[in-house]
Amino acid sequence: MGPSSKTAHYAVIGTAPSAHTASAAQHARIPAPAASRLSRALDRMFVWLTVTPTALTMLLVFGLPLAFSLYLSTEGWSPDESLFGGQFAGLANYDALLTDPTFIGSLTLTLGYTAVTVLAELLLGLGVALLLNLDLPFIALFRTALIVPMMMTPIVAALCWKLLLDPDHGIVDYFIGQPIIWLGQPWLALISIGFASVWQNSPFVCILALAGLRSLPHEPLEAAAIDGANALQRFWHVTLPLLRPYLLVALLLRAIFEFRAFDNVYVMTGGGPANATLLLSVYTYQASFVQFDLSLGAAASWVMLLIALVACLGFVALIGRGSTR
Repeated sequence: MGPSSKTAHYAVIGTAPSAHTASAAQHARIPAPAASRLSRALDRMFVWLTVTPTALTMLLVFGLPLAFSLYLSTEGWSPDESLFGGQFAGLANYDALLTDPTFIGSLTLTLGYTAVTVLAELLLGLGVALLLNLDLPFIALFRTALIVPMMMTPIVAALCWKLLLDPDHGIVDYFIGQPIIWLGQPWLALISIGFASVWQNSPFVCILALAGLRSLPHEPLEAAAIDGANALQRFWHVTLPLLRPYLLVALLLRAIFEFRAFDNVYVMTGGGPANATLLLSVYTYQASFVQFDLSLGAAASWVMLLIALVACLGFVALIGRGSTR
């Protein structure tokens, strides 16, 4: 049989050998499940190689200090002893905290301060966001100016407010026309630090709410308007429920930050007068670095952490339940 007849024979029966056929035969020797398992194993190895350095860094930066503070909170440590020379005290430091009237007062004050300031920030931020959502002349300028308080360092903002409220040289008393010792009277001092915090942090809530308002669909509002709902009804029954995820996130973040507020209190009042502004963070600072009772300070910090953790878990559960509706 000649070469031409062989070619014709292969063309008829379709059995001519080729490089593609040989390559396919070689690949067919590797089972598909085995190749899939190899790919998954390589993916898992890549994930571990990328996540492990970050996890170890987080463990060193956060885990070890937390573990050491937990160790200190169970020790009866005093300044004349070595760092690990204290005697095991169990829950004695926690018992001392929970029976200390100053700590109980500080805890109550912190919870009330957090509730009032966060509520004020939510209401003010949402109100300003509704105004900034309107298409008015120069509205972009006002939106840009909104972030100025957020750009200030809390220490700097607190110093500015302390100077503004100064009874001798402050501009606030100048416009009022009479000297008022804002930071020297218990209730006025508490109101002053709360006002400074609301002034600086309301723009954060406003930005979140404004982002939510700009992303809301128009169809529900148009349908409500066609059904005869007025502006207040559309806001209460349509806009506010749609903004719920954004407001819950703002509530969670602001509650965490206000609960551990320290900068403005330390700069403006230092916890006074007469412990009127002694929040838990300031109490922990004074116990640790003024009284130099590191064990008591560590126990107070762990109480703060546990309260914040429980609150965060509750908020996360609330946000998750709202997103599944």
